[in-house]
Formats: sequence, structure tokens, C-alpha cells
Amino acid sequence: MLAALTFVYAPVVASLVRQWASDENYSHGFLVAPFALLAVWKARGALRALPPRPHPAGLVVVVLGILLLTVGQFGAELFLTRLSLLVVITGGVLFLWGGAHLRRVAFALLLLLLVIPLPALILNRVSFPLQLLASRTAETALSAAGVPVLREGNVLVLPHGALEVAQACSGIRSLASLIALALILARFRRDPASPGQTVLLAALAIPIAVIANAARVAGTGLAAAWVGQWAAEGFFHAFSGWLMFVVALGALLGCARAIDLFSMRAPWSLAPRSLPS
Repeated sequence: MLAALTFVYAPVVASLVRQWASDENYSHGFLVAPFALLAVWKARGALRALPPRPHPAGLVVVVLGILLLTVGQFGAELFLTRLSLLVVITGGVLFLWGGAHLRRVAFALLLLLLVIPLPALILNRVSFPLQLLASRTAETALSAAGVPVLREGNVLVLPHGALEVAQACSGIRSLASLIALALILARFRRDPASPGQTVLLAALAIPIAVIANAARVAGTGLAAAWVGQWAAEGFFHAFSGWLMFVVALGALLGCARAIDLFSMRAPWSLAPRSLPS
């Protein structure tokens, strides 16, 4: 099965890795994919201990994955060809070993799903509202600071120039990265988080990423108005992105700690904190 997967999907995986290297929206794939493999490696003992219970429905899932691959190749849709790999792996595990094994590797499959680039149509539908939200926030901040500003869609017209909130500044990049990091943080702790805590932390990553990106755009607009247009470009623009991502990551860690304290348990433990004897 591994040889067949390698033969069929080697070009698909190669194109995916090339996109990770060229598309900054999905460069976190180089970080997330190894954690997915690590999750399977850490579960190897539990997987060996589970009795194999092959399920014939897995063969149907495998066939569905091959159909997705065929449709994606004929339609030149990379998303379908890449998604088909996960579908085939899911069906293969279910067919050869059973549902218990599939549940053990479900987290790794979820992480890999997060690093498959979305089709351009879906990406635009998601990123454009985020662009408008960031531009509205920046307009409000600039107006509150006494800076004359006129917003036309996702373009902010300032006294000494214009500032466009492009797709790269929509926050979709930090959003995908923070959700993946939230899942990794919840899983790879001394005591893994419960499913409810994991879902909560991943959900909190969404507003954190949106607020951090809106603050970044607002700060860029203020820098352009008070310092000059050059402050919104080049090194300072890239540095502000990294800085706000670090702030967002810190906020995510703070939320993880708050969940720990609220649940009155040891960090990410499912058992109450033990008292000293």
C-alpha cells in the first residue's frame, strides 16, 4: 500500500511542498506536517496494542479518494488531488485495521488537512471580508487619532498617499497558522488537552488572529500618517507582521493558561491536581 501511494501521489506531494515554499500563506506546512508525523509516531505503541478489525467500508472510502484524484487531474484542480491523498489514507487505515486505529491517527490527518491550500475561489471568499474588516478597523483608529482618512473598499486614502489592505494583509496567513499551533499546543503538552479544551483553544485562535491583524493594519496606517509612507513598506511592514504574530501567539498561550486555571486542573491534565502527602 505504501509503495502504491508513493507511486501515485509522489507528484502531488512534490507540488504541495513547492507551494509551501513559494506561498507564504501556507509556509507553516513545513512546521505542521512534521508534527502530524510525530503524532503518529508517539501513538505507535497504542496502535500496536489495538486489535485489528478491518472494515469493508474503508474500501469505499479509498475508491472515493481515487475518484477525487481523477476529477482533480482532469479538472486541473490541485486541491482535489491533494485532498484525495488524505481520503485514501483514511480509507486504507479503516479497511486494513479498523475504526479504532483511524481514531488514533485522526489528529494527524486533521493537521495535514490544515496545510492543504484552499482553492482560489474559496480563499478569496474568506480573505476579502477579512480585508474589509482590517481596513474598517484601521479607518476607525486613524479617525480616533485625528488623522484624515477616506476609505474606499480596502484602500485607505491618507493625506500623503494611499494604503491598500491587500490579500496578504487580510490575516488569512496568521489565522491558519494559529489554528494549527493551537491544535499542536493542546496535543503536545505533558498531559494532552481534553477534546473540549482543544476545540475551545482552536476556536479562540480565530478572534485572536483577526484582532491581531486588524491592530497591525491600524498601526501601519498610523505609521504611514505620522512618520511617512516608507514606514508602511519594506522592512518595517514585514517586521510588524512578525511582531503581531508573536503577540497573537502570546495571547494564545495566555488563553491556554486561562483554560487550565478555569478548569481547576493541572496543565492540560484530565485528572485533578494531586495534593502533596
